[in-house]
Amino acid sequence: MPGYKVKFETVTVGGADYLIRSLFDLQQYADPAGEADLIGVPPANWSLFGHIWPSARVLALAMHDFELAGKRILEIGAGLALASLVIHKRNGNVTVSDWHPLSEPFLKENLLLNNLSVLKYQTGNWETGNPALGRFDLIIGSDILYERQQPLQLARFIDRHAAAAAEIVIVDPDRGNRSAFCREMTSLGFEATTRRAAPFLENGDAYKGCFMGFSKQRKRMAGLD
Repeated sequence: MPGYKVKFETVTVGGADYLIRSLFDLQQYADPAGEADLIGVPPANWSLFGHIWPSARVLALAMHDFELAGKRILEIGAGLALASLVIHKRNGNVTVSDWHPLSEPFLKENLLLNNLSVLKYQTGNWETGNPALGRFDLIIGSDILYERQQPLQLARFIDRHAAAAAEIVIVDPDRGNRSAFCREMTSLGFEATTRRAAPFLENGDAYKGCFMGFSKQRKRMAGLD
């Protein structure tokens, strides 16, 4: 037994069904080898990676018909990486990144459940450098600004791994750190755009949030206009 309970749920994105293995609930903590503790994942946040959050559904749906051709793509703070599964199914060149030690094992299981081939994964700690990660043309993420220190950390991480003409797409459920993140990104030379997300998810649940788009060059944010 791994020390935690899981469930299997079907998530529909753009009319296509994905079978997702996730944590049974968010009231769990299991770190017998001390891996999460070693990298600073607190017990209160341990389970957050293992849930399909509403903003993840919004980002996944956006990636269902986003222009991907020729782009090297990175999903940051991916958790269960629903958006990356959608991109991978469309044959996009995507790398999954998260700092939680169970994110990669859950990704492997969900790839198998959906008859998808192996997907690239890199540990992504926003506080430290990762030269092996490289640079990307499109960087995406959802609901990743829930702590006060994250706007600065995330902006610097993105700047380190963004290609010269990179596009950044972040879905945020109106958390209080959004404005600070936008300020950090513009201070690094990114142009910012925002728009409201649709008020309902594909499954009919209400949603309140927005898309934040950033680019290093003045260019149309393909798929978000």
